[in-house]
Amino acid sequence: MNITIQELEISGVLFALLPTHTDQRGWLCETFRPDWFARLPLTVPQPAMSYISATLPGQTRGPHEHRNQTDIFVFFGSTIFLVYLWDNRPASKTYKKHLRLSIGEEKPGLVIVPAGVVHAYKNIGTCPGFVLNQPDRLYRSWNKNEPPDEIRYEDDPASPFKTD
Repeated sequence: MNITIQELEISGVLFALLPTHTDQRGWLCETFRPDWFARLPLTVPQPAMSYISATLPGQTRGPHEHRNQTDIFVFFGSTIFLVYLWDNRPASKTYKKHLRLSIGEEKPGLVIVPAGVVHAYKNIGTCPGFVLNQPDRLYRSWNKNEPPDEIRYEDDPASPFKTD
């Protein structure tokens, strides 16, 4: 099945709704296939690792950004997420552009966030929500020998990146 990958209003941020295949046993959802991106005029990084997280209702993760890492998020499960994105790359044609997306629940979604795009997400549903991330770099590098590749804003009261 083909899916539609679209570049959003922030340069390099890609989005797609992911179809689920259901039967009497439950459901299955493909989360990443390189052939989905073959027709795009840009290169999509390949995952280097993956992890899953649960976010409780009303809780927010971020905002933060990565210097070099691209995040490949999949929002799924029985809750809704509000995803916040800010282009913080001075050389980008969409510098300072801000977006919000509502995804999850019945409509699993893929969001690819390039380095330099500040991002956060909030569970606005009533039950824990699950997010799969398949970044293109190992967290803290090989054997976790380097500091994290991130700039965190969530505890900075002067941060321009607000989620509420």
